[in-house]
Order: sequence, then C-alpha cells, then structure tokens
Amino acid sequence: MIKDIKGLHHVTSMAADANDNNQFFTGTLGLRRVKKTVNFDAPEVYHLYYGDEVGTPGSVMTYFPFGRMPRGKRGVGEVGVTEFAVPKGSLAYWKDRLAKHDVQGLDEGTAFGEARLSFEGPDGDAFALVESEPQGRSPWTGADVPEEAGILGFHGARFALRDAAATGELLTYMGYQKAESEGALTRYIVEGGNAANTIDIEAVSGAPMANQGAGSVHHIAFAVEDRAAQLKVREALTETGYQVTPVIDRDYFWAIYFRTPGGILFEVATNEPGFDRDEDTAHLGEALKLPTRYEQNRAQIEKILPPLAF
Repeated sequence: MIKDIKGLHHVTSMAADANDNNQFFTGTLGLRRVKKTVNFDAPEVYHLYYGDEVGTPGSVMTYFPFGRMPRGKRGVGEVGVTEFAVPKGSLAYWKDRLAKHDVQGLDEGTAFGEARLSFEGPDGDAFALVESEPQGRSPWTGADVPEEAGILGFHGARFALRDAAATGELLTYMGYQKAESEGALTRYIVEGGNAANTIDIEAVSGAPMANQGAGSVHHIAFAVEDRAAQLKVREALTETGYQVTPVIDRDYFWAIYFRTPGGILFEVATNEPGFDRDEDTAHLGEALKLPTRYEQNRAQIEKILPPLAF
C-alpha cells in the first residue's frame, strides 16, 4: 500500500470564456488568482490557478479556458462534484451571496452529517460548499468575502462511477481508508495529510458515460511532499499494472498521470517548488508566466490570449 499520498493537490477543469472564469473564482467565490500561465500543450490557451494566499496544495482550482468550447455532458467516469470547505455556520452567507450573483443550481443538503450547498459554475460545473473545521487553514482575505466565511481550500471530491468497487480498491491502495457509506455514496479518507482528504464515490448504474467539455473536470491531482516520494508512488503504481507517465516538470510542481479503472485521469503532484518560485507572494497571479520553451514566442502568445479584466 502507498503511504505517501497527502490528500488533494489541485483539480483542473475546462472552461469556455477566460474572463467569465476569472470573474467567477476571484469575484463570486473570493479566491485568489495565484498564477496566470498557459497550457503546456496549447500555449494559445490560458492555464489559470485559483486558491488561497500562496496556492497551498489542497486549495488550488485550475482551468483551461478553451474559448468557444461546447459544454461537457454529465455522466459517469468523471469527477462529478468538486467540494470546497467553508467555516461552520457560513452556508447562509454563501446562499445569499451566490443568489445575488445569479449563480444557478443552488441546493442545500447534507451528506455524512455535513451541511452542504451545491451550485453550478459558469459552464455548468458541479460544485459544493461543505461546512468543515478549519484544520489550520485560513481563507484568502484579499477579496470582499469576510474571513469568517471564506473558502478554506478543498473539502474533497465526489466521483460518479458505474463500478465503484474498482476505484475504491485503487484509493485503498493509495492509502485511503473506507470510512462509511450513505445510500449510493461511499466515503474514503486519507489520514496524516492535508485537510483536503476526502473522496466520495457515487455508484451510478446505467448512466451514460460523461463527455468532456467546458465545465468538466479534466483531471484530479493528489499531493506528495517531494520528488522522492513521487518516484516511490510511480514505482508502486507501475508494479501494480497502471500505465503511468514519466515525471513531467510543470514549473510549479512535478507531475505523473494515469487513468483509473473508472476512466478518471489521476495526477500525482509534488508540493514543491510552489507558486512563488517565479513571483513573490504579494504579486502572485499578476504577470503572465510562460514555460521556458515558449518565452521566445511571448509577443505572439500575448496577442492571441484574451486580456483579463483584472
């Protein structure tokens, strides 16, 4: 069994319009844009990162805004819901705030004894705010969301799968423990890591496979401390039969990827070096940062990318 996974690192999704995406996460949700860069494989497309003050692993939501990309179709074989943690007693504030911002899909409920507020992003993305203990985390206070209600980071994620057992077995191998079940939901928790330590699997029999597009999660990333731990994880996964990519330098972390039995793309990312490797903390996410191989094309790339309003 793998013992190096520390919870979630980041979640990466796809969007249609870069400015709508930026406004939603920095304006409506009050997160900080901690990095403005480009897709490594498509430099004409932004890669935008949102999180807490420094982009702590377990807090970072990232997006590829692909312009006129059509919306994805919900189904199985995907991360069905991305969940953010908020302080206890703050859901009334969030319900009012999201309603005032014309956010769609507002729905209050509970799961595993935790109060939650479901809602949709600009492209129909499925999100939930879950009341949680801070566990040492603090929200970004540079927006107009009060500190006592601010998003603390991720709570976890909910997978929608036809076959819950195979991915549950994988999570167990990755160090997660099966905690409890509630209807079609089964919860897995990893101990000893960060506070973004929860994965729920929803068994959905007979549903069609998801079709990725704007509003879909592209991949979900799990955190390890460093490259040495990542290599141990890669070796363990490869020996178990998974087809794992070589280590890839993503500038702000090193990454490996593999596809799960249920079809979800998993990443394992290092906590090092972090988002302050090329910007000081006070100015994170302000300047366009390019991977080294694209720096020579900066003028052309800047002409193609749509200017962000702020």
